[in-house]
Amino acid sequence: MAQSTTSAHIARTFGWAMLATLLVYLINTVLTLGFQWPGPASVLGGEVSLLGALQLALYVLGVVVAWQWVSRNPTVTLRTEAEQINRFNVFLIRGLFWSVLLIGLADMAISFLRVEDLLEGVFGEQLARDLGKPRFRGPEVHMPLLFLGFVIACVTRGLAFHWLALLIVVAELAIVFTRFVFSYEQAFMGDLVRFWYAALFLFASAHTLYADGHVRVDVFYAGMSPQGKGFINAIGATAMGCAMCWTILLNGLGSKSAIIYSPMVNFEVSQSGFGMYTKYLMAGFLGVFAITMLIQFVSQFLEATADYRGDPDARVIESASAH
Repeated sequence: MAQSTTSAHIARTFGWAMLATLLVYLINTVLTLGFQWPGPASVLGGEVSLLGALQLALYVLGVVVAWQWVSRNPTVTLRTEAEQINRFNVFLIRGLFWSVLLIGLADMAISFLRVEDLLEGVFGEQLARDLGKPRFRGPEVHMPLLFLGFVIACVTRGLAFHWLALLIVVAELAIVFTRFVFSYEQAFMGDLVRFWYAALFLFASAHTLYADGHVRVDVFYAGMSPQGKGFINAIGATAMGCAMCWTILLNGLGSKSAIIYSPMVNFEVSQSGFGMYTKYLMAGFLGVFAITMLIQFVSQFLEATADYRGDPDARVIESASAH
C-alpha cells in the first residue's frame, strides 16, 4: 500500500511540476523578450544578475509548489487530478474557439468595408485610417474580442468547435457562390477560411487526444492488457508527447526572431492587399497547440499511470472516437 501511494505521489508531483515549469517558462519568455530581463540562462552561463537569478529561482519555486500541493492533498487520486487538468484545458480551448470565431467575423467585416471603400463612411476618417494599421487593429479590436471569448466560455459548456467546422464549410461555400455566380472574390474571404481552419485543426488536437481519436498503429497495442496500454501511454505521453510540445515552444519562443514570437509582437499581416489582419494570430496558434497539447499529455500521463497501477474507475472511451 505504501509503495502504491508513493508511485502515485511521484506521478502527481511530476505532472504538476511539468505544468508549473510551463507556466514559469511563459512568464520568463515575456520578461526576457518583452521587458529585456537577462533570462535564467544568463546565470547558468556565469553572468551575475539579480533578475536572471530571480528568473531561475522561479523554476525551482514552481517545482517546490507542485511538490507541496501534492503533499498537502495526498488523498486525491490520479484519475481525479487527470480529469481536473482536462477540464481546465477544455475551458482554455473553449475560450479560444469563441475568440477566433468573434475575431474572424469582426476582421472579415472590417476588411470587406475597407476593400469596398465603405470604412470611412461607417467609422469616420481617423478611425478608418487606424483600422488599416495592424498595430491598431490587433490591440484595439482583436484583443478585446479575445477577452470576450473567454467571458463567453465561462457561461457556456462544451467545446463548440463543431460550430466552427460548420462555419468553415459555410465560408467556403460563400467563396464558391460569389466567385462562380457573381464573379466576386476578395482576399479576406480565403483568409477567413484559413484562419478558422487553422484554429479548428490545432485547437481540437488536445480534445482528440483525450478522446483517443488520433491515429495510432495498433500492431501490438490493441491486444495489450489495460496495464500494458497504461504503461505505453505513460511513456508516450512524456517521452514523445511532452518532448514534442517543448520542442515547439523552445524553438517558437526562444528568441525575438523565433517563428511564433516574432510575428505576434510585430502584428505580422499577409501581403494580400485588403485581406484580414490575422496572420500574427495564426502564428500564435502553433504556440496554443503546443501549450494545450502539453497540458493534455500531462493529464494523459496521470490517467495512464492509474491504468498501469490498476486503479479503479477507469474511463471508458467510446469505440467510435478511437482510431
